Amino acid sequence: MNLVIMGAQWGDEGKGKIVDFLAAESDIVLRYSGGANAGHTVVIGEKTYKLHLIPSGITHADKRVVLGSGMVIDLESLFSELDGLSGQGINWQGRVLISGRAHLVLPRYRDLDREMDSKRKLPIGTTGRGIGVAYGLKANRDGIRVVDLFDSSIWEKLSAEDRAALEPFRERVREMVVDITYLLYKEKPLNILFEGAQGTLLDIDSGTYPYVSSGVSCASGAAIGAGIGPKDINRILGVFKAYSTRVGNGPFPSEFSRDRDGDLESTIRELGREYGVTTGRPRRCGYLDLVALKYGCLTNSIDSLVMTHLDVYDEMEEISVCTSYNFKGKEFLNFPASLEILEGAMPVLRSFKGWRQDISGCSRYEDLPVEAREYLEFIEEYTETPIDIISVGYRREETIVRKDPWTPS
Repeated sequence: MNLVIMGAQWGDEGKGKIVDFLAAESDIVLRYSGGANAGHTVVIGEKTYKLHLIPSGITHADKRVVLGSGMVIDLESLFSELDGLSGQGINWQGRVLISGRAHLVLPRYRDLDREMDSKRKLPIGTTGRGIGVAYGLKANRDGIRVVDLFDSSIWEKLSAEDRAALEPFRERVREMVVDITYLLYKEKPLNILFEGAQGTLLDIDSGTYPYVSSGVSCASGAAIGAGIGPKDINRILGVFKAYSTRVGNGPFPSEFSRDRDGDLESTIRELGREYGVTTGRPRRCGYLDLVALKYGCLTNSIDSLVMTHLDVYDEMEEISVCTSYNFKGKEFLNFPASLEILEGAMPVLRSFKGWRQDISGCSRYEDLPVEAREYLEFIEEYTETPIDIISVGYRREETIVRKDPWTPS
């Protein structure tokens, strides 16, 4: 079975934990998009692993992980991350593979990324990792691929600066390079887990353009970034938080307002540890946006949802969700493409009674307080999509599975 895990919001939904949890039943974990701008956190026991380029399945000693064709890879960051994993006791040698068709991020791209963002009429709030520059050069057919490191006709035409930056990593990366299309075809692994980066609302086409990432972070990117056809994808899981967050600039209709919501944003940020894994920047926080979530379900053909961070609401007296937008007196039930509407919209809220108890020890859906189940069931009804997995804490074992996604329908 080929299973896609993708973000159903603005990224930072907790995909790292869910990929790590589901990787136990996989043969290969393949990351299909993004670069070192991503930050996936995995907590196992008392150890925390912060991943940026390496797929989250790396923590399983018997799993191979693949950096797919849709990624843009900073080799300096990659080997720094791998060295860090070695320091944490992860033996990755022979288990990390890289698509030869993936593009490279060069050191000079980082300064160019920040310079370009500072000059934009609508600054994006980029992470400054050179990701957009790499994707832009790729689209302009001026990029450098991993396989080009070993093509003398291309290597010799690179500038002395670029060759000097790449030379220390050429031989280290050589034995890791594969053609992933033929790897998957020949080996025919039983279970492949495709890991996305960012989220559907940051996708270059389906997101809140221009405040988006430059890669394909929607579910269809799994086929593009893995070198397979869309018919080979069996199931799509969309990961979302019990509330909403966003990093950087751009519209955020359900964002908490101090005038309306008091200190709720800072409370949620601290309880949920909502700081960027890559940048350390505080994330913007807001009510769960069901308009945006349903849009994510529709535009990605999501089969089932995975909720994370439900435990963040454990001490709340009341919980509210955004069920529509109000813009100049008009109600919007569909997620609009217009920036004017998204930036000017006010959230229409529906409130639920909180459960006021610790749920981290719940191992079955039936163990959850009735108030939590009512909240979940309303989301399912609104989005017309089942919630099959619920995370009630940061650790791997703090996860409720209502339906095993590896089980054929």
